[in-house]
Amino acid sequence: MAADELRVAVEATDDGVVLIRVRGSLDGWSGPSGLVEALEAAADGGGRLTVTDLSRLEFADSTGLHVLLDARHRHAAAGVRLVLAGPLGTEVRRLFEVSGTLGAFTFADTVDTALTC
Repeated sequence: MAADELRVAVEATDDGVVLIRVRGSLDGWSGPSGLVEALEAAADGGGRLTVTDLSRLEFADSTGLHVLLDARHRHAAAGVRLVLAGPLGTEVRRLFEVSGTLGAFTFADTVDTALTC
C-alpha cells in the first residue's frame, strides 16, 4: 500500500454497531469517497453506534477533517452515536488540536473502549 492510499474496512454487528477501520492518509489526494460512503451508510443504517478506528491513520488534512465533521452532523441528525477511536498518531491528533475540533467529537483511547461508550 502506498503511504498516501486510503483503506477503509467496515464491520457490522448484530447489536447495531458499525466499526469502520481507516488506514493510510485521509486527504484530498487519497480520495476519501470510500470513507464518506461508509460513514453515510452507518449513519443511515438504523444502528446505535458507529466506531471509527483512526489508530492506523497516518495523516489527515482539512479534507479529512471535513469528512469527519460532516459525519458527526449526519450521525447526530440520525440519532446514532459516533465515536472516534485511537490511539491517534501525532499528526492526526495535531489536526484536531490546531483546528479546535477536539471537543466536537467523542474520542476513545481504543476500539474496545469505544464499543462500551
